[in-house]
Amino acid sequence: MSISTLPLSYCGNVHPANTVPEFIQILQEKTALVQQKTGSRIAAGLWLPDAITREIESKPQLLDDIQITLQQHDLICYTLNAFPFGNFHSERVKEQVYLPDWTQENRREYTIRCARILAALLPDGVEGSISTVPLGFKELSGREGFLKECCDQLIETARLLDEIHDDTGRIIRLAIEPEPLCVLETTPEVVDFFALLRERVKSNELAEIVERHLGVCYDVCHQSVEFEDVAASIRTLQEHDIRINKVHITCAIELQNPATNEAGRKFLADFAEPRYLHQTFRTQSGKSQSIIDLTAEFANSPPADWLDAPCWRIHFHVPVHAENLGPLNTTRPDLKLALAEIAKLEYAPHLEVETYTWSVMPGENLPDPCEGLAREMTATMQLLSDLESK
Repeated sequence: MSISTLPLSYCGNVHPANTVPEFIQILQEKTALVQQKTGSRIAAGLWLPDAITREIESKPQLLDDIQITLQQHDLICYTLNAFPFGNFHSERVKEQVYLPDWTQENRREYTIRCARILAALLPDGVEGSISTVPLGFKELSGREGFLKECCDQLIETARLLDEIHDDTGRIIRLAIEPEPLCVLETTPEVVDFFALLRERVKSNELAEIVERHLGVCYDVCHQSVEFEDVAASIRTLQEHDIRINKVHITCAIELQNPATNEAGRKFLADFAEPRYLHQTFRTQSGKSQSIIDLTAEFANSPPADWLDAPCWRIHFHVPVHAENLGPLNTTRPDLKLALAEIAKLEYAPHLEVETYTWSVMPGENLPDPCEGLAREMTATMQLLSDLESK
C-alpha cells in the first residue's frame, strides 16, 4: 500500500502559542506560509498546550474559528502533538517537558481534551492520532509501581477514546513516543511495556479497545540516538503487534571521530542551549554510554573514554533534508532506512516532520523558519515519492 494517502504534516510545536487567538494567527501567518512556500498541500500538525485545550473547553465556539481558518487556507488536520503539556517555548523546558507523567490524571484529562478537539477537526473518513510522552523521564519516575499506574491510566484513556468513537464515529489513536533516557526509550523496553499493558487488561472487550487505540509514535532520530538498527526496530514492533500510529520524521546530530575532529566538537558546542534537553550518547564495543544533556564544556573537553568512541549522537532535532551541518553529520541515512521499512507495513501511519528547534538552532545564515520548514517538507515529499516509485 502507499506509505501515506494524506498530505504530509509538520508539527506545530515549533511555533509558540498560549491562547486560541495566537494559535489562529500561527495558522494564518506561519502554517499557511509554509504550505505556500512548499508549493503542495500540507497538513497542519497541531500542538495545543493545556491552556488552549481548557480555553476551547470553556468556549466551544472557538473550535468553529479554528475549523474556518483551516478551511480558508486549504489545510487539514489529522494529528495532534500532546507531548508538551505547558509552555514549550519558555526559557527552560528541559526535563519538565515530561511532566505530568502518565501516572497523573491531569495527563489523561489533557489528552482526552485534545482528542475531543481533534475529533471535531478531522476530515470525514480520516482517523486521528495524538502523540504523547514516553510515560515519564527515568530520573523522575523511579518509584515502585510506576509502570502499572501508567498502564491503568492508559487503559482508561483507551476506554475514553472509544467513547469518543461511539459519540462521533471518529477513531483517535494514541501514540506513545519513546525518547532517550525516558521510561520508554529502547525498542525492547517498548515491547516489555506493551506486554505488561496487555496483562493489565481485564476483559476481551477492553483488550480490543486497547489494541485499537494505543500504539507508538516512532520518532526516527530518537532510536538513532540510541544507536538502534531502525529497520530492525520497526520490524520488532511489527512482530509484537505494536502498532505504529505515527512517525516523526526527524534527524539528530552525529559527531564522527571525536578524538581527531576538534573542529566538529567546537562546532557542536554551539548546539548546547538552555531551553531543550539534548541527551548525548556514544557507543563502543556494543556498549552505550550517555549524559543527560549536552554542554559546551563537555563538547570542548570530554572525558577520555568519550574521545575514544568512534562517534557520538546527540538528541537535537536538525533539518531533515541535511546530510551534514558543517563538520557534523546527521542521522538522515537512518531516516531513509526507517521510512523504507515503514513503507512495507500493511497500514499507513501518520507522517509528520518534527523539527521544533528552529528557534534555538545556532548559526548566522539560517533561513527564516518558515522557509526552512518548507525545505524540509519539500525534501521529505521527494523522499516519500522516491520510496513509492520503487
